[in-house]
Amino acid sequence: CVCACVFLLSATPLTLLKLITSPPTVRIVHSGHACNVEEERHTERVYTIREGETLELTCLVTGHPRPQIRWTKTAGSVSDRFQDSSVFNETLHISKIQRHQGGRYYCKAENGLGSPAIKSIRVDVYYLDDPLVTVHQSVGEAKEQFYYERTVFLRCVANSNPPVRYSWHRGRDVLSQGSDKGVEIYEPFFTQGETKILKLKNLRPQDYANYSCIASVRNVCGISDRNIVFKLTNKTASPSIKLLVEDPIVVNPGQTVSLVCITTGGEPNPTLSWVSSSDSLPEKSVVKGGTLTLPAITSDEAGVYSCVASNNVGNPAKKSTTIVVRALKKGRFWITPDPYHNDDNIQIGREVKISCQVEATPPEELIFGWLKNGRAMRSSERMVITQTDPDISPGTTNLDIIDLKFTDFGTYTCVAALKGGGIPEISIDVNISSTTVPPNLTVPRGKSPLVVREGDTVELECLVSGKPKPIILWSRADKEAPMPDGSLQAESYDGVLRIVNVSREMTGSYRCQTSQFNGFNVKPREAVVELIVQYPPSVEPVLLEMRQGLGRPVVMNCRVLRAHPSRVLRYEWRLGNRLLHAGHFDQSDETEYTVKSLNREGWGEYTCDVNNEAGAGRCTFLVTGKAYPPEFYYDTYSPLWQNRPTVYGFKLQWTQMNPNAVDRIVAYRLGIRQHSVFIIPVDGTITKGELNTHNLTELIKPAAYEVRLTPITRFGEGDSTIRIITYTGFFTNLPYLLQNTHFHCSFEEEPICMFTQDKNDDFDWTRHSAATRDTKYTPNTGPSDDRSGSKQGFYMYIETSRPRKEGEVARLVSPFFNVVPKNPYGIANPPAYCFSFFFHMYGKHIGTLNAFLRQKGQTAAEGPAWSLSGNQGDRWKQAKVSIHPTASFQVVLEGIRGPGIEGDIAIDDVTLEEGECRDLPPISKHKNTEGGAEPRSVLKSVRIWG
Repeated sequence: CVCACVFLLSATPLTLLKLITSPPTVRIVHSGHACNVEEERHTERVYTIREGETLELTCLVTGHPRPQIRWTKTAGSVSDRFQDSSVFNETLHISKIQRHQGGRYYCKAENGLGSPAIKSIRVDVYYLDDPLVTVHQSVGEAKEQFYYERTVFLRCVANSNPPVRYSWHRGRDVLSQGSDKGVEIYEPFFTQGETKILKLKNLRPQDYANYSCIASVRNVCGISDRNIVFKLTNKTASPSIKLLVEDPIVVNPGQTVSLVCITTGGEPNPTLSWVSSSDSLPEKSVVKGGTLTLPAITSDEAGVYSCVASNNVGNPAKKSTTIVVRALKKGRFWITPDPYHNDDNIQIGREVKISCQVEATPPEELIFGWLKNGRAMRSSERMVITQTDPDISPGTTNLDIIDLKFTDFGTYTCVAALKGGGIPEISIDVNISSTTVPPNLTVPRGKSPLVVREGDTVELECLVSGKPKPIILWSRADKEAPMPDGSLQAESYDGVLRIVNVSREMTGSYRCQTSQFNGFNVKPREAVVELIVQYPPSVEPVLLEMRQGLGRPVVMNCRVLRAHPSRVLRYEWRLGNRLLHAGHFDQSDETEYTVKSLNREGWGEYTCDVNNEAGAGRCTFLVTGKAYPPEFYYDTYSPLWQNRPTVYGFKLQWTQMNPNAVDRIVAYRLGIRQHSVFIIPVDGTITKGELNTHNLTELIKPAAYEVRLTPITRFGEGDSTIRIITYTGFFTNLPYLLQNTHFHCSFEEEPICMFTQDKNDDFDWTRHSAATRDTKYTPNTGPSDDRSGSKQGFYMYIETSRPRKEGEVARLVSPFFNVVPKNPYGIANPPAYCFSFFFHMYGKHIGTLNAFLRQKGQTAAEGPAWSLSGNQGDRWKQAKVSIHPTASFQVVLEGIRGPGIEGDIAIDDVTLEEGECRDLPPISKHKNTEGGAEPRSVLKSVRIWG
């Protein structure tokens, strides 16, 4: 917390000391919920944590300039490759850590001096899953009744870290190797440590019993043992099932399909589940018992569906069926001229073949019909209708016209349908006439080469003639590269390829080619279109800040990386809107501009525009005299140079980054947040590596301060640097003076604003950040963040988990506050103060939160100044109460444990201000003695302790 206070800062010149910059060093410290931290081979530490707990590692560094810190993780000791995800922060925080997050974590610190400093710690995540027992019989002895065999194997497996230890029980008796001649317990060699098998030899009546497998990791990290029970009887058998459906199932799209699977055997009773060949069931599918329902099925949901039954005895039973959804699609045709003549044209007296192809599901239901001018046709000697072998060309029918006559000209229609019906037919019309001629491709005049600018929309065009007009296929002709849409080939029905937002990478040759479909089955015709994409020059640097002192030269260089067209490039140098220099590039690809002696008018933004036909590229140079930021020194030995009971002083030290790059630094502007600003003059010239020291005085304990330091030159203020000053020493519990000021505490810093734990209570309040909820014991109590909503913010709370008991009390006592009378002869009218705080009371076992006034020198005891009981919901609320002390006083916050573990009470942002409370929240006017009951007023109730 930062208290309002008054302190003095002497504006004396800096103390300068010589300092050698130092490379980084690093070490890792831990907090969070570690089970154990130990050394490993003297070089690496092992951090053991239970799955679901909070991992928190902090990287402590030294070195100057202040090193940059980066956390990375590898999968294990055999890998040196960092993961993509890194954390640039001193503290690595992982809430509810999972097993896959274990591994080696590295903290890397670097400041440009020497090699980076790297330390690592291996995080070992401990867990234990519930064990699983599977039962098998010896192979080769299987008969109908599974357990009429002599030998039975019970196998126990549990996932864990560290390795699990297994033990077997029959009923209440512990089974061990050698304890029973009919029992053998062993671990298979190929799965050493992963499982333990119980072998029952020469099965006897007493072997039919309840068998328990207990998995244990020896209570490491507080992980308790897990166990599972399997009942072995003479009826125990592996599962068997039956599907009450046909295979395959052929349906129309939109139908609802139900697959029914029933068990026909198995003890214990098997569990049924459904899987599909596409790995996951459709989103809209419904599984109820052994029935899988697929409403309004689509073609995408066709495939193999399997019912699987498992009871951990023997192998799971599996039955499958295939769902076929009827479909017709992609109807197309082609015309083949007489293959016995070297002519692509259709001629009277010669043969011509019309082929029609359709994709059908299922293919065996596909049927074709032919029409001429709308009338049905039958196969004859001159009009031969055939269907191509499915292995050669599936779903294809042919109409061969022998000895073409003039009367054969007309429209031929191929009609495709499915025998099962329910699917619309596909009709394909083909016109045969004297105008039916093979295709030809040409590129229109002026359409190749085609010159466009980057970002435009362009249309590449090929003119196709002939009848019927075929589909045109576009592809890259100059290289194996995809088309703009990502495919290797693009289809066009009008011969036009349209490219939106064309880029420079699309420059090249494009081929247009006729397809055999919807046209003649002849050698493809093709043509090529050249595309040239012009783009403005790419230059570097795009933006460069140049810092320089007055009277010094400044050299700026702008270089062309690429451009099209690359000739006739012109450049213009400007300062603001003022033209400085212009010209053309010759053989060089760069241009340079020099300011021989920088003056005040020379500061500003310089631009170099490089132009071609497509546009301009720009280099920008920001010429400034701004000083670089100072670099705080964090390794100061004993920075607390003044340590009085209620105030402290801090030795602030820093070096200046690149002090000679600009004009001499004449002063520093020192600002402290919410306080005054001070100017620190500088005598002489600061050089690189000099340590600057300034003493901050009269800082109030235990307040933290944000300090901003800004260098000043003739140019003006430079770049600032910010750091937080915190008090880390011990301070005494002396009275606060509350006249004309106020007290505020948000518990962000230790030691909690001079609050203390009462020595006569039963347990203590706890300072905490993030959730107080314990994942095992208290899932429904306590806040998940502090009053401001921050997961990193701190608050105080009472932990009501075991061994706490109902009625036990925890008290938090404020420091003493002095009441200074305005009348020198005493206090005739006691002053009023407003005491307020935020509280969080969530959980079904919430007890009571009380606020008391404790005055010095008085022994009378009365009730609390404020009180509330019971569950108030999962949110922070504010309480306010006016108090009227007549002497130095303290405020006491008392938490009383309720009837159970879900009773954590938290407080935050405690404030004491002069004057009566205003804008009282509703909760401040009440006292509630029972959860859920109507609160009762206790505003006038005060309890005073001596």
